[in-house]
Amino acid sequence: MTKLVTVFGGSGFLGRYVVPALLKQGSRVRVAARTASGSWHLQTQGGLGQTQFVAADIRRGASVAHALDGADAVVNLVGILDGDFEAVQLDGARIVAEAAARQGVGALVHVSAIGADPASASRYGQSKGAGEVAVLSAFPGATVLRPSIVFGREDQFINRFAALICALPIVPIIRGETRFQPVYVGDVAAAVAQAVADPLRHGGKTYELGGPQRMTMARINHWIAENTGRAPRFAAMPDWMAAAMAKGLGWMPGAPMTQDQWLMLQSDNVVTGVDGLAAMGIEPTPLDAVADDWLVRYRRNGRFAAEPAGKGL
Repeated sequence: MTKLVTVFGGSGFLGRYVVPALLKQGSRVRVAARTASGSWHLQTQGGLGQTQFVAADIRRGASVAHALDGADAVVNLVGILDGDFEAVQLDGARIVAEAAARQGVGALVHVSAIGADPASASRYGQSKGAGEVAVLSAFPGATVLRPSIVFGREDQFINRFAALICALPIVPIIRGETRFQPVYVGDVAAAVAQAVADPLRHGGKTYELGGPQRMTMARINHWIAENTGRAPRFAAMPDWMAAAMAKGLGWMPGAPMTQDQWLMLQSDNVVTGVDGLAAMGIEPTPLDAVADDWLVRYRRNGRFAAEPAGKGL
């Protein structure tokens, strides 16, 4: 029988890759998002009747129960980088897991993040860690996936730095020594699809997902400049100045960095637990293999620009 998979947060950046991955393996997918209209870009994915859309808010039990009606599996992709972390990443995660257990759903995949820890200094890390505890308490057979920074055409990480490098003659680098292990969004989607397809193998396990390169914040910025043909001056911002900026201005809408994000930068964001991509047999995709496809827009003459020199990581 074909599985019906409810994907909470299916309209977002990661969702636009997870949904096609699930459809490709033959599942029917119900995309659950706060507004169903936000998912319409996925209407062309899959065959006739293979994709459904429903409005749902993971903070509301009745809404979640409705979205899970008749589902064989559930994927929770919902996460935020600012706002009410506890309501979304703790309470919302628990509501989804409890509803899945109550309604007899066969598999649950919960996407968390490297650095998730109830004892984390940041509220983001605390809520992600507490959310994992709540999910596994309610649904012990859940698969927890912890990606590092996720990159792809629509990401808010590589694109954000690329836009700054294009706009500024002098680019400040904050916590340049902090290490990341950027993971391609398509690889994360493949891991989600595998976990849904084989809950007997992956259920109850926590996997960390990272790409093939470990890069410092400084190296990431230099790599982006090299691959977009830009040559700004980079200036390392002293920790005391960055901390003061985050504390004094981080509360403002559109601030370059919140206080919580500053706290998150105090720790490396690399795989230290079970390597999920290796465990699932997924070959990690390097930045060089795919990033040129969208970074080209940041070159002075776009696709008509000469190929940048020195593109290696």
